[in-house]
Amino acid sequence: MTVEESVKRQKVGASGAATKVRKSKIFSPFRIIGHVSNGVPFAVGTLGQTFYIATVVGRSFQIYDAATLHLLFVSSNQTESPIRSITAHFHYIYCSYGNKIGIFRRGKLEKELVAPTADSINKVEIFGNYLVAVTNSSLFVFEKKDQKYATEYYGEIKVNSLNGEIVDIVHPPTYVNKVVVATTSHLLIFNVRSSKLVYSSEEFVDGITCVECAPALDILAVGNGVGSFSIYNLKKGKVLKSVNTGSNSKITSLSFRTDGSPHIASSMVNGDLFFYDLEKKARVHVLRNAHKQVCGGVSKVQFLNGQPILVTTGADNSLKEYVFDPALSSNSSVVSPPRHLRSRGGHSAPPSCISFADSKSHFLQSASQDRSFWTFSLRKDAQSQEMSQRQSAVKDNKRQAGISSGFKDKFPPITMIAQENAREGEWANIVTAHQDETFARTWDSRNKKVGKHTFDTIDGGIVKAVSITQCGNFALVGSSLGGIGVYNLQSGKIRKNYKLHKKTVTGVAVDGMNRKMVSCGLDGLVGFYDFSQSRYLGKLQLDAPITQMVYHRGSDLVAFALDDLSIVVVDTAAQKIVRQLFGHSNRITAMDFSPDGRWIVSASLDSTIRTWDLPTGGCIDGIMVPNTVTSLKMSPLGDYLATTHVNGVGISLWTNRSQFRPISTKHIEETEFATMMLPNVSGENGASVLDGAFVEEEEAATGTYVSVAQIDKELVTLSLQPRSKFNTIMHLDTIKMRNKPTEAPKKPEAAPFFLQQPAEESKTEESRLMKLDSAVSFESEFTKLLREGEDAGYDQFVDYLVAMSPANLDLELRTLQTTEPYTELKRFIKAISHGIKQNTNYELLVAIISVFMKIHADVLYNLEGEVADVLNEWDELASTTNNKMDDMTKYCSAVINFITTI
Repeated sequence: MTVEESVKRQKVGASGAATKVRKSKIFSPFRIIGHVSNGVPFAVGTLGQTFYIATVVGRSFQIYDAATLHLLFVSSNQTESPIRSITAHFHYIYCSYGNKIGIFRRGKLEKELVAPTADSINKVEIFGNYLVAVTNSSLFVFEKKDQKYATEYYGEIKVNSLNGEIVDIVHPPTYVNKVVVATTSHLLIFNVRSSKLVYSSEEFVDGITCVECAPALDILAVGNGVGSFSIYNLKKGKVLKSVNTGSNSKITSLSFRTDGSPHIASSMVNGDLFFYDLEKKARVHVLRNAHKQVCGGVSKVQFLNGQPILVTTGADNSLKEYVFDPALSSNSSVVSPPRHLRSRGGHSAPPSCISFADSKSHFLQSASQDRSFWTFSLRKDAQSQEMSQRQSAVKDNKRQAGISSGFKDKFPPITMIAQENAREGEWANIVTAHQDETFARTWDSRNKKVGKHTFDTIDGGIVKAVSITQCGNFALVGSSLGGIGVYNLQSGKIRKNYKLHKKTVTGVAVDGMNRKMVSCGLDGLVGFYDFSQSRYLGKLQLDAPITQMVYHRGSDLVAFALDDLSIVVVDTAAQKIVRQLFGHSNRITAMDFSPDGRWIVSASLDSTIRTWDLPTGGCIDGIMVPNTVTSLKMSPLGDYLATTHVNGVGISLWTNRSQFRPISTKHIEETEFATMMLPNVSGENGASVLDGAFVEEEEAATGTYVSVAQIDKELVTLSLQPRSKFNTIMHLDTIKMRNKPTEAPKKPEAAPFFLQQPAEESKTEESRLMKLDSAVSFESEFTKLLREGEDAGYDQFVDYLVAMSPANLDLELRTLQTTEPYTELKRFIKAISHGIKQNTNYELLVAIISVFMKIHADVLYNLEGEVADVLNEWDELASTTNNKMDDMTKYCSAVINFITTI
């Protein structure tokens, strides 16, 4: 069962009623960064003189300002299924998904249309009062009547299967109520109002892949799958011209330039853009590798209306704009090639390594299998950019030949990133390890480019681990053959080397004071070194090979991921194991400390993200995710958790709820794990940054431990009342003496006239009091429960007694009846004995009986008979309980002393 099915099953319980989906008590899905487009052709909309671009990202879409490519809106809700096409029409965005069409305004869904078909809608065309939804074999027409857009279903037009499947649809200008439908072999013109076929072209031998209307009337551009396109006249029904792009790649889209130059652009699956001048009948330019061929090349190209700017997108997760610069003179026949104007993008393959680049959780460094290295901004999408891999042409004030010219492949994929900003801007402050390379590379985060130094391993092995000291002066490089080299980042020269491990070094780190260094390897060894004196301090042999290491400088704790699926935490100061965490059922892929060092967040191939509490050693939170996590990092401020996954090109951000409320450290089992979907671009079903501040009461109570009044009746239990109450009862006399006024209150010399009571009213009040005193007999709750306890038991009386305030308790004890036959005194002593036998509220009952005996000592001293018997029974009970408490206290003390002295 997939995670999506599990979530649906939780939303609808076994009885069919909606139930609450179990959430993580620490992390909430927030959003995805670094995802721009998934390859579905974009849509360009116009509002006056401005343009906007809408791109598809899975089940969401994003809207960019074409003038700056700044992100304007993100769809607020995800669609039911992946979006197959997107169309822009003034203020509205039309998205097709399944057999439905969603109409959005400013990113919010306003209306949803449902086509009467089970087939998926591949494209939507809007013109006049009509909306045409296209499947592989039919056209579904919707008409606009009283509403702002077409919502009334009008009818269906079926295309003969002999003409092939529908691949594209356009509405030529001046063709009233008509659309041109391109199938795999023919061009068909339908009148959507009468649902009739108006025109059918002859068969195109090379097939049809796309069509586009020209600025001239009756003219279309028709692309095919063999690398050529035709200019077709609909009115005459013939091909005016055929243009060969010079490659056999499929044409994916065509676009005419409308700013005065008679150019046409075609995009191809090999990633190239072909530009042709229709007037001069000559090729203008071929832009190679505009988008990656391995990702399907260019999915769409389009000129902005009336401007020399074209927009392209592809499945390589990028959106680009190119511009044709104006000619130097009006007589010049040379057309300058299109120049890259601006772009937005990200990784075209799933990221494999991430790291936060600063202490304010603003930038995030990310590397991927597509061999790119990006810096993403968590605050503003426009600040994200790719790190340049072009090496400087000048080194040591000398120009190097062949560096700045010629095409160069990118570096191999990055496997580990280390960054420190103490010397940022002075020299390189990032070191990366690359796949199958015997040297580490340096990067400058200020200039966003590769550095001039490379650091070779000391034994010729492949670089497997890198690290930088906190001062930013030294880089450490670990080898697959076991050697560790220390290099100076400014000069690039080697300073130290260590040879302890016999197998691959998988981790290396130095503390914040450059005093102690720690390393680990596949041989299971943990090495400790004096970094300043280059001296070996000791080693620790673990039970299994170590695959990963994470060091927390604040606490000098280091966590190791082992091949036996455990996480071992070692204190580097004592060089001892302090925690060993078991729970993952498959290889651990990533882990990281929380900024305060109390938690370790780990991920595994078992598709879980677990949070471990180091003081208790338990797993306090778990999340089941649909895609396996490949790497994760906690932000330096602790506000985000960033994760990368095997099937996503973006970086998922999770908010940390513990910023706003305490988190229970109760250990949870795997059956209690939250089953959650990953963050998405729209943020739907996710959380805001302040999510933890507005938690529901039911959710806040989940996992909270409530202390029971008594664990076992055989155990002597103290009271749950505050300790201050016990002290107040014992020393109430002293408190009263301390609070007694130093002098008696003075009588006012003359009372105001309005406070004087007439003599007649005074007499009336006295008569009322006399009547009330003779008619009513007062009995307090204390006396009532004490009297009823003689027959019903003293449980209620003891509970009431314990809950009383010290002042009321003192008053009730002093007003107990002390005349023969001493009934209330006898009952009170019996009630206290009953409470002691229940083994509850022990210290509070002892304090109450001691105050009782202090108040009535003169009466109790001379009593005989039943009262004396009750007192003797109390004395025996108290002695037995005291002896039991004394024995247990001595036993516990002996056990603690024995454990602490081992």
